[in-house]
Amino acid sequence: MKSYAGGLVHYDAKRRRVWLGGQRMHHGLTGAVVTTVGLAGLAARRMTTLGGVEWALLGAVLMVHDWDDRTAWFQRGRQE
Repeated sequence: MKSYAGGLVHYDAKRRRVWLGGQRMHHGLTGAVVTTVGLAGLAARRMTTLGGVEWALLGAVLMVHDWDDRTAWFQRGRQE
């Protein structure tokens, strides 16, 4: 496992997993954040309509890809 940013980010290339501050980053969790950014950008009129929709759709695709693990998206800890 490799560490980056002074140990803040860890990457396990063999199992293809990323941890940020000790929290495992699932596709679904990342997708929820990306979707939220897209929708917030639209609501605050900081993004073009196309840009906000693109971010929201990208986030939705990430969530769909990881749907089977949805119960673990927001669980705290390393989740080995």
